[in-house]
Amino acid sequence: MSEPAAVPDNLGLGALAAVILVTALWGFNFAVVKIGLTALPPLTFVFARFTLIAIMLSPFLRWPDKRTWKHLLPLSLTLGVLHFSIMFAAMQHIDVATAAIAVQLQVPFAALLAAVFFRDMFGWRRTLGTVVAFAGIVIIAGEPRFEGGFGPLLLVILAACIWAFSNIQVKWLGDGISVWRLNGWIATLAAPQLLALTWFVEGNPFPVLLEAGWAGWGAVLYQSIGVTVLGYGVWYTLMRRHPVNQIMPLTLLVPVFGVLSGVLVLGEVLTLPTLIGGAATVAGVAIIVIRRPQLVSPRAGRV
Repeated sequence: MSEPAAVPDNLGLGALAAVILVTALWGFNFAVVKIGLTALPPLTFVFARFTLIAIMLSPFLRWPDKRTWKHLLPLSLTLGVLHFSIMFAAMQHIDVATAAIAVQLQVPFAALLAAVFFRDMFGWRRTLGTVVAFAGIVIIAGEPRFEGGFGPLLLVILAACIWAFSNIQVKWLGDGISVWRLNGWIATLAAPQLLALTWFVEGNPFPVLLEAGWAGWGAVLYQSIGVTVLGYGVWYTLMRRHPVNQIMPLTLLVPVFGVLSGVLVLGEVLTLPTLIGGAATVAGVAIIVIRRPQLVSPRAGRV
């Protein structure tokens, strides 16, 4: 009987480069979404995203058993419909840097929900991380540019909370379903729900999609192929080969690349409160992630 392959004790240069590539893909996705929203309304954008993902991942689908099925249906609603629809609607009216930072509250939200649903001890470290992370958002929200209203920022925070709950749903589902089947079924189940919602709120999405041009379809392709197929493909290869406590803390690079994407691609100007608040939020998230990296394993769905 052959022995199992040894897990490397540390990341090599190749693995580190792959992690940086994936986190850059996920981080720059914030700017890509912002560009896509100039050509597509948010619900139409989300509908196109999940429809294309469902088509690409259809070869991986196998009919789930009853237990899996009862978890997939509500998960497709919370993650597939609510999280992305709310997040994209918010990003129409908020700068990329703020969105990339504020959505990181999904990590302390996940820690709080894990304590509620799984009796996972919260502890002083996670309490400290949560307080620091939220303090960072308060600093950002105190900027003069938010005097016109906090609605978009609150929507991003709500989307982060919904993502955290969907993370709990994924844990209820267990590890008996592969990441490709999971994402494929979420997309397949979410697409018709999104079509109905889009038609009701924004009207018939198909004429809009036909006229979307490179800005709209380029963003949809980036999300579907770059973020989901390439990003998750590389990510879970790394997760199988390296310990989770080596890989997961590097997700802290995502908000860094997200902020950079707003500056480099869209010409956004970083203010001092954004830098200070962003640093505080990432530091708070780091306290939680480094202590319990399993909390933020992105098995399904990333903006």
